[in-house]
Amino acid sequence: MKYTVVLTADYPSVAREILAGEFDVIEHPTEHQRSEDDVITLLEEADAAITLLSDPLTRRVLASNPNLRMIANYAVGYNNIDVDAARDLGIRITNTPGVLTEATADLTMALILAVMRRVVEGDREVRTTGQCVWEPLHLLGTSLQGKRLGIIGMGRIGSAVAERARVFGMSVIGVRSGEPLDELLATSDVVSIHTPLSAATRHIINSTTLAKMKRGAFFVNTSRGALVEENALCDALESGHLRGAALDVYEHEPDVSARLIRMNNVVIVPHIGSATEETRAAMARIAATDVRLFLRGETPLHVVV
Repeated sequence: MKYTVVLTADYPSVAREILAGEFDVIEHPTEHQRSEDDVITLLEEADAAITLLSDPLTRRVLASNPNLRMIANYAVGYNNIDVDAARDLGIRITNTPGVLTEATADLTMALILAVMRRVVEGDREVRTTGQCVWEPLHLLGTSLQGKRLGIIGMGRIGSAVAERARVFGMSVIGVRSGEPLDELLATSDVVSIHTPLSAATRHIINSTTLAKMKRGAFFVNTSRGALVEENALCDALESGHLRGAALDVYEHEPDVSARLIRMNNVVIVPHIGSATEETRAAMARIAATDVRLFLRGETPLHVVV
């Protein structure tokens, strides 16, 4: 009897190529919002599964199928999973670290450039007017050279962003998760956050920390939306305390605040930090390989639980 592996989304084809033949593979189309009941139904035949960050893997979901032995989360983060429940139930959890670093750092720099140089505003103007108008004071942005970038979370991605920023002539101040932020917030022209989401870091960017930021600074988030209290961020942007923001993630994904959408000084993209062909394929390869190793009785390479 073959083990059954459930894929909860349309993953790159390499995942099926690694698993098909040796295991029964059940594939489901990508859904951006699923309830616990939806995921329970998807996993009812699963011995192992590759899951999305948006799939709610609560204690109730994990306990619903006694045959479920492994979850390979298609992300470096795993805040969608009740890891204590997985540990209690003896369910192995893996993730896909490392391969997202360069792509996410690249996007972070793209967002910094876009918001500071007003790229999206310029694009919108040309598309709307059909004209390219040059004026001495038109769409003036801010140079990166000589500016200070503050990085909250100096892990793999934060460190990779720091390397890129220095090439652009920026100085860098960085802190690890849990370290004091006051100096970084007060002295940085741009603040970029790269910490995991946990109970301790949820809303780490809030009305209090935003008020400590340098007036006229920019804020960038390519990590997790719930690190930021979005209404407080909108207040800081609308008041002019912050000059602009660039966001890849949102507090209530997949929904995006209408206040953010209305603002010209905010660059917003749809959670594409890892969205390169090479990175997404590498993530699928890691997840599927760990599933195959586990179901063969071997040790997966990227164990969380």
